[in-house]
Amino acid sequence: MGFLAARWRQGDQSANLDEWGLGGRSFGTWITWFLLGGDLYTAYTFVAVPAAIYAAGASGFFAVPYTILVYPLIFTFLPRLWSVSHRHGYVTTSDFVRGRFGSKGLSLAVALTGILATMPYIALQLVGIQAVLDVMGVGGGAHTSGFVKDLPLLIAFGVLAAYTYSSGLRAPALIAFVKDGLIYLVIAVAIIYIPIRLGGFDAVFHAAGKALAQHGPTGKPRGELTSGPNAQWAYATLALGSALALFMYPHSITATLSSRSRDVIRRNTTILPLYSLMLGLLALLGFMAVKAGTDIKGNPQLAIPQLFADMFPSWFAGVAFAAIGIGALVPAAIMSIAAANLFTRNVYKDFLRPGATPEQEHRVAKLVSLLVKVGALVFVLTMDKTVAINLQLLGGIWILQTMPALVGGLFTRWFHRWALLAGWAAGMLYGTLAAYGVASPTQKHFGGSSAEIPGIGQIGYIGLTAFVLNVVVAVVLTFVLRAFKAPEGTDETSPDDYTADLGDEGVTTDLPPATAGAPAGP
Repeated sequence: MGFLAARWRQGDQSANLDEWGLGGRSFGTWITWFLLGGDLYTAYTFVAVPAAIYAAGASGFFAVPYTILVYPLIFTFLPRLWSVSHRHGYVTTSDFVRGRFGSKGLSLAVALTGILATMPYIALQLVGIQAVLDVMGVGGGAHTSGFVKDLPLLIAFGVLAAYTYSSGLRAPALIAFVKDGLIYLVIAVAIIYIPIRLGGFDAVFHAAGKALAQHGPTGKPRGELTSGPNAQWAYATLALGSALALFMYPHSITATLSSRSRDVIRRNTTILPLYSLMLGLLALLGFMAVKAGTDIKGNPQLAIPQLFADMFPSWFAGVAFAAIGIGALVPAAIMSIAAANLFTRNVYKDFLRPGATPEQEHRVAKLVSLLVKVGALVFVLTMDKTVAINLQLLGGIWILQTMPALVGGLFTRWFHRWALLAGWAAGMLYGTLAAYGVASPTQKHFGGSSAEIPGIGQIGYIGLTAFVLNVVVAVVLTFVLRAFKAPEGTDETSPDDYTADLGDEGVTTDLPPATAGAPAGP
C-alpha cells in the first residue's frame, strides 16, 4: 500500500514539496481524520500509556484528559493556520513565523526545536516495534549476534524508508486506514475478551488496587488506583501542558496542512475525540496486565505485548502485534516527512540555498527524510531505551516553547520578534535544566518531567512552568523593545489571510490546477 500510494490522488506536479510533503494539500475529512489519528495515536501510545498505568496507576491516565482538552484548543487556531498557509504557500510552522514576524532567526529557532523534538519521537516508534519483536521472540535470544537480533527491525526500517521516499505523505495517509481499523478491532476485542478471562472488571480493579498499594524499594507505594490530593497538581499541569504541546509538533501540523479546506480541519476537531474514547479503553489494559501477573522482564514497555501473547489465541495475538507494528510505521513516516520539510524550507532554502527550485526542495526533502530515520534507527540500536524515553519527555518540554510565536502570531502582531526569541531561549534553558535535575530510583538525571513549581511549592509539569516563563519574558521584552522603537520586521500577511478558504479571491498556493479548484467536501 505504501508503494502504491505514490500514484494515489496524484496531482499534475509531482516534483515539489506540496505534492510529496503535504499530499498535494488535497485530503478530505475522512482521509485527514485517519491520517491525524494515525499520526497522534502511535504505537508508542499503544505501548506506553498502559505501561505507565501498569507501573504507577492512575497518573498514567493523564493522556485521556489531555486528548480531550486539545480539540477545543486547536479548533480556535488550526483553521487560521490552514488559511494563511494556503494563501502564502507555507509548508511548515517556521514558514509562517518567518512571514509573520520577518525574522529568519526566530523561524530557525522554531525549525530546529521541531526537528530536535521529533527525532526521539521517531525513535520511540521503533522502540514500540522492538517491544513486539521481543515478545514474539523474533530475532533470536540474548546470545544471538547483534546484526541477526536486530535484522527484523532493520527490515521494518527499510520498508518504511523506501515507501516514504517514493510516496511521501500519501503513503501513511493510505496505510492509516488499515492501522486505525486494526487498532479499533484489537481494543474492542481486548476490552471484552480479556476481562472475561480475568474474572471481570471488579476482579481487575481489586487486584490492581492491592498491587499498586504495595511498597517498593523507596518505601513508598508503587502507585495509586485513583489520584490522591498530592498528585493533582502534577496530573493537571501535565495534562494541560501536553494538550498545549501536541499540535506544536511538526508532524501534527504536516497532517493538518494536507487538508483541502479549513472546514475539513473544523470537522476533524469534532470527530477526533473518538480516539480519546479509544485511548481511555486502551489505558485499562494496564490494570489488566497487573491482574494477569504479566511477566515484563524488568521492562514495563513489554506489559501490553506480553498481555496479548498470554491472553489471546496465537492467531489473534498476531493481529494485535500487526496493529502495533503498523501503528509505529504510520507516525514514523509522517514525523520523518515533517522533519524533512522543516530542514528543507527553513534551513536549506533560507540559509544554504535561497534560490532553490521546487524540484531541488523536493529532492533534498526526500534525502533528509531518509537521514532522519537512519538517525532514529542508530539511536534505538546503540542507546539505552530509557534515554529515548527521557529525550521524548524533554522534546515535549521543548516543543511547547514554540507556542507563543506560532499561536500568538496567528492572533496578534503585538509581540516583538526579538522578545519571542528571548522568551523561547528562556523557556528552553529553564526546561532543560529543570528536567536535568529530576532524579528517579533508576537514574540521577532526566528522571521525569515534573518538578517543584517556583513560588507555588507544588510539583507540576516542567514544560508548563517553562512556557509561563517564556510568555512573561516575551511580554516584558516586547514592552521594552517597543519603548526603544526596535525594528519589528515586515509582516507579509494581511488580516483576511487568516479566514480565507480555498477558492477565495487572492488565494495563492503551489497546488496543481486540477487540485486547486477541487470542491471542499469530504
